[in-house]
Amino acid sequence: MTQNRARPRSLTGKVVSNKMKKTVVVEVVRIERHSLYGKVMRKKTRVKAHDEVNQCQIGDQVNIVYARPLSKTKHWRVSGVLTKRVAS
Repeated sequence: MTQNRARPRSLTGKVVSNKMKKTVVVEVVRIERHSLYGKVMRKKTRVKAHDEVNQCQIGDQVNIVYARPLSKTKHWRVSGVLTKRVAS
């Protein structure tokens, strides 16, 4: 019996904090329409993601994928850096 494994859930977001060891906080923005009034709203979710090599800096756009629970609040891991922040 073979099982078809689905592709893991992935999101794209911006790194807002990298002050922890091997952990970054990623802010994921999604756009939703209000159910009654129809207004388009931007909703933000902050998730902690595992960054094994500490490569992410604040302002980077990263791709994260869902993983097994790594700690009490960390259930995502960084799968790649899409764009680096622009140094000023």
